[in-house]
Amino acid sequence: MAEAEEQETESLEESTDESEEESEEEPKLKYERLSNGVTEILQKDAASCMTVHDKFLALGTHYGKVYLLDVQGNITQKFDVSPVKINQISLDDSGEHMGVCSEDGKLQVFGLYSGEEFHETFDCPIKLLLFERTWMNRWKSSVLHEGEGNIRSVKWRGHLIAWANNMGVKVFDITSKQRISNVPRDDISLRPDMYPCSLCWKDNVTLIIGWGTSIKICSVKERHASEMRDLPSRYVEIVSQFETEFYISGLAPLCDQLVVLSYVKEVSEKTEREYCARPRLDIIQPLPETCEEISSDALTVRGFQENECRDYHLEYSEGESLFYVVSPRDVVVAKERDQDDHIDWLLEKKKYEEALMAAEISQRNIKRHKILDIGLAYVNHLVERGEYDMAARKCQKILGKNASLWEYEVYKFKEIGQLKAISPYLPRGDPVLKPLIYEMILHEFLESDYEGFATLIREWPGDLYNNSVIVQAVRDHLKKDSQNKTLLKTLAELYTYDKNYGNALEIYLTLRHKDVFQLIHKHNLFSSIKDKIVLLMDFDSEKAVDMLLDNEDKISIKKVVEELEDRPELQHVYLHKLFKRDHHKGQRYHEKQISLYAEYDRPNLLPFLRDSTHCPLEKALEICQQRNFVEETVYLLSRMGNSRSALKMIMEELHDVDKAIEFAKEQDDGELWEDLILYSIDKPPFITGLLNNIGTHVDPILLIHRIKEGMEIPNLRDSLVKILQDYNLQILLREGCKKILVADSLSLLKKMHRTQMKGVLVDEENICESCLSPILPTDAAKPFSVVVFHCRHMFHKECLPMPSMNAPAQYCNICSAKNRGPGSAILEMKK
Repeated sequence: MAEAEEQETESLEESTDESEEESEEEPKLKYERLSNGVTEILQKDAASCMTVHDKFLALGTHYGKVYLLDVQGNITQKFDVSPVKINQISLDDSGEHMGVCSEDGKLQVFGLYSGEEFHETFDCPIKLLLFERTWMNRWKSSVLHEGEGNIRSVKWRGHLIAWANNMGVKVFDITSKQRISNVPRDDISLRPDMYPCSLCWKDNVTLIIGWGTSIKICSVKERHASEMRDLPSRYVEIVSQFETEFYISGLAPLCDQLVVLSYVKEVSEKTEREYCARPRLDIIQPLPETCEEISSDALTVRGFQENECRDYHLEYSEGESLFYVVSPRDVVVAKERDQDDHIDWLLEKKKYEEALMAAEISQRNIKRHKILDIGLAYVNHLVERGEYDMAARKCQKILGKNASLWEYEVYKFKEIGQLKAISPYLPRGDPVLKPLIYEMILHEFLESDYEGFATLIREWPGDLYNNSVIVQAVRDHLKKDSQNKTLLKTLAELYTYDKNYGNALEIYLTLRHKDVFQLIHKHNLFSSIKDKIVLLMDFDSEKAVDMLLDNEDKISIKKVVEELEDRPELQHVYLHKLFKRDHHKGQRYHEKQISLYAEYDRPNLLPFLRDSTHCPLEKALEICQQRNFVEETVYLLSRMGNSRSALKMIMEELHDVDKAIEFAKEQDDGELWEDLILYSIDKPPFITGLLNNIGTHVDPILLIHRIKEGMEIPNLRDSLVKILQDYNLQILLREGCKKILVADSLSLLKKMHRTQMKGVLVDEENICESCLSPILPTDAAKPFSVVVFHCRHMFHKECLPMPSMNAPAQYCNICSAKNRGPGSAILEMKK
């Protein structure tokens, strides 16, 4: 029966473990057994109590031994204190004195590093005594409490002492020497020796009480002076109180939360018998009347099946957030999980992305993990899941500039046939991998994906791989598919990388690829295209002509014209663009261009004839007459001086009176007007056109007198009205011009009069324009006479010739000699 029960308990333990493993919520604490010396002790003895100091641990046993341990559980000192169980151990803040009480009522306080020692033995029921050292270095005792049974637990913090007996919890204030509170026990049905009270101080004024299934959080507060009277200066207030699911074996604070060690009893579904389950260590968030569970862990301690609630204790180290779960056969240490533990959990749950991010954020704090190792594990995980593109993309960030790792990963992708997936993300500059790596990937694409191969050739610098090897591979494939444009274009790019521009250019021209002109310009391949001008023109005549004309110094006009001799239509395009740029550069070809324009581009023939000064007019006239190009023939006849023939051709061939009149206006020749009138006199439509247009060039009376009596002329009245309107307009214009001239003359006359009326400054700097001596005498007392003209020239009067009878007016000699008009004297100064 006992074996069956044990097997059932073990299976329950396994199932609990599995349920916890399946949980997606990350635990808050991690656990490990305190081993080394502790393991040796608990094989022969059983732990009864424990206390924690920043420097060491003190473990009491059922056989009355006290062991001092380091944090790894190694024994540093051993004390044989009593033949019976150690109930409690206490250490001072400095860790130099230790107090021990045992089951036989014996109390010992001794120095760990000195010979100082204190012994006291109590009879049951025990009292709670306070011992104080007096000024004579003697011990003075005072009774804090008695008469209510055994003292189960004592916790001292600052000036406050809390203890629990069978009736409840008391708090004593050392400062006022008064007991300030009594917190009664809630569930009196529980035996206090089997379900002892758990006490801990969160800080100097906050006491936490756990008893049975109840937890109380008490705060010590100062009483207001008006309320004191005979009451203590401090009092205790319960700020939070709630029930738990299990029996409390220990309490410890964790920031604003609580760590609770619970004793658990469960009922077997098969046998319906109650058994001891694994103890639980919970983190809870206290609320005023309830609590919120943050985490809960079932602990597998040795011998938990035989333990009772009183067999468990929870001790803690405030400085490091370490929690020690003490049971008779085991000591388990619980620690807050650090970033390494967080990453462990993420990796265990296969949350590699989050683990990598957490490691990057806390890379200075993590000790056990490396970002690279996590990243590689992430890549492997993605590969296993078949997410090859994502795995390859992550390689960029994870592998960074580590060339050897890159090469290793590439070979891994090759083994699974996924070289294409990693190809877009390979490093191309820093670092650069071995050429074989890139060639291996190019060959992979060449076998199955020509477009992808072409993309890599365009994107990858040509120095990443052995160009000649890839060129040969492409040639081999072209043997099977010689007209494949993708392969041909890629081969041209490879030739370009290899500076084999001739072959590249030939392929581009064959493919009629747009990059051919860029290739020629970039690599100055003009010497290679001298015999390929026709191909270039056939491909894109506009770009080809622009390129040839822009690089005339590299490919001469003569060479281009010769190459295009068999393709006159392309020759015309080239020479036409040349003429547009410069009317004189291709003058030797202007005679040839007449025929080219006549054949391929008549709309531009007449502009060419007008703009060219090197075109042979006789040759042009002959060609235009042969082709019956009337407009061009008219222009050439007029340019050669045969205006009458040109006018006759306009009238007889074109029958366009407006054009004939416009031609006559351009030539402005009276004989042409006479010919035009004679030709039009018997043609009423022509007469109408002349009447409407010649009014400002020829007297319309000359035309009207020649009109035959009785001839019907279309719109004659309108034409006559227009002639009269034109005449009236001429009269108005003349009158307007006359008024403007008169007004301008009057304005100028007034301006001249104002100017001549102004005074003229005569000082020592002025000279006589005749004798060139100063105009004013040096002796101002002597009489002198000065003549000043309107032109501002000055003379001594005696230096001017006397006016004659024929010309009584006096004029400036200088202005008269220069034919600038006479300047009459305006001022004669005498003294």
